[in-house]
Amino acid sequence: MRFRQAGGVNSIDNFARSWQRAACFPEVFPRRSSFATADSDEEWQSPSGNFTRSLGSLMAHADLDPALTRPLLNDNGVGHDQRDGISNSSHLEPALGTSYGSISSRVSESARKHVIEFHKQQQVHSEPAVGHDGEPLLVKQVQHEDGTRESIVVGQSTVPQTVFNSVNVLIGVGLLSLPLAMKHAGWLFGLTFLLFAAIITSYTAKILAKCLDVDRSLVTYADLAYISFGHRARIIISFLFCLELLGACVALVVLFADSLHVLFPGLSIIQWQLICGLMLVPLSFVPLRLLSVTSILGILSCTSIVAITCIDGLTKAHAPGSLREPAQTYLFPKNWSTLPLSFGLIMSPWGGHGVFPNIYRDMRHPHKYGRSLWATYIFTYSLDCTMAVLGWMMFGDTIRDEVTANVLTMDDYPPFLSVCIIISIAIIPITKVPLNCRPLVATAEVLCGLETRNESTLDYGDREILAAQTVRALIRIMVVASIVVMAIIFPSFDRIMALMGSVLCFTICIILPLAFYLKIFGKEIKPKERMLDWFLLIVSSLLAVTGTIWAFLPQEIIASL
Repeated sequence: MRFRQAGGVNSIDNFARSWQRAACFPEVFPRRSSFATADSDEEWQSPSGNFTRSLGSLMAHADLDPALTRPLLNDNGVGHDQRDGISNSSHLEPALGTSYGSISSRVSESARKHVIEFHKQQQVHSEPAVGHDGEPLLVKQVQHEDGTRESIVVGQSTVPQTVFNSVNVLIGVGLLSLPLAMKHAGWLFGLTFLLFAAIITSYTAKILAKCLDVDRSLVTYADLAYISFGHRARIIISFLFCLELLGACVALVVLFADSLHVLFPGLSIIQWQLICGLMLVPLSFVPLRLLSVTSILGILSCTSIVAITCIDGLTKAHAPGSLREPAQTYLFPKNWSTLPLSFGLIMSPWGGHGVFPNIYRDMRHPHKYGRSLWATYIFTYSLDCTMAVLGWMMFGDTIRDEVTANVLTMDDYPPFLSVCIIISIAIIPITKVPLNCRPLVATAEVLCGLETRNESTLDYGDREILAAQTVRALIRIMVVASIVVMAIIFPSFDRIMALMGSVLCFTICIILPLAFYLKIFGKEIKPKERMLDWFLLIVSSLLAVTGTIWAFLPQEIIASL
């Protein structure tokens, strides 16, 4: 990625702002607190310093559906120049259009009805949040020819920012359990399923974008759930997001405690978990814009762990823990009863589809979304596959829940590299958990009756403002405390990752995107593609159920099967 000057479109500050817009994705209720409105009769200045044509003036060129289900611009809309996407060309500008063109005329009738109801709800809950902590998406109000008004998102993120956001979502501690997954599955099934997971999740990320193109006001994953299956589906999706974020936070605390306990056994694992919680409490009060700048440290830390593990393996001459003298491995599973455990472990690194709709909608040039996904998946798959292969080759049957626990117990590795791994492991929860907690905190605030608007701008007394701020602070502390308590209750890193992969990643990344696509487009999907989608849906559901059952089975029962 190429960074420009401080005020440039690809400056570090704009990268951080782009990630802020992507990070605030779970919405329990149909509020648009993460939006900022702009006057549709005025021009909006883009981050690059150039101007987009006001959307009010584009109405003369728009071909709009009175049912509000067609994208804003057609082939008579605005094109782009060679710099930032603005010109007077008659060619459609995908930055203000879509990546698939006008497709809403082919959606199912039930989806159309849900879209109309969705617009009615958006008109009721259209107030922006004055005190919102994140970077808002930019929304324009557009009046249609039939007199109705529609809110559409003006994308601001460049391709490098989109790739960064996507990699930031997909790269996480799930890759540390991939060597254990290889042990459970063997080389053939392990590598095959890892490639399958990458291909299928890349495909579902693309069809999520296609579903979003049905209507320009759709932004979140929960929006797609609503137009597909109604209001209850939106609530269920938001609940699944909260479970996914909670599970990820618990896994990070467990990883932190396990790794530090290996290096400093004087303190118990529970004590290290409490220390991690004490570190996270003040970070939960840090503004999101500052946490977003540090998010790049999470990517660097995960990449550094893979690189250091490879260096350790090459510097050690003899097994265990050596790449020069690899451990004994197997083409097929040594114990076939452990194969279902690998399903969730291999799926766990691919749980980013809850954010992909936001990432796509915020793109300046949506037609480059496929290219961005290609770059993202090449990098993440290469990193995941490298860790899976290296870890199992180095430690074989002795591989532990997270490969870093094996590395830190070896005295033959350079001490400096072990310290670097510890620093990287400590950085990951510090940068990831506070970001993951923000949607959980926002959900808890809504459920407690706290508005997302700034109390100081309303007719509240000092006592009411102080009470609301106190409750907000207690909620942040309680969320961190709940994560630590759950880490103490469920201290098994591999079971947490297996359960998240089987229940949540299969559901959010494969099953639901396919269900949205089949529901929204119905019989308009080509027969061969529809058969493939149903096949993937059924197979993924079976793998998810099997992996979930095995994640709950005690180790003794699995060994006896």
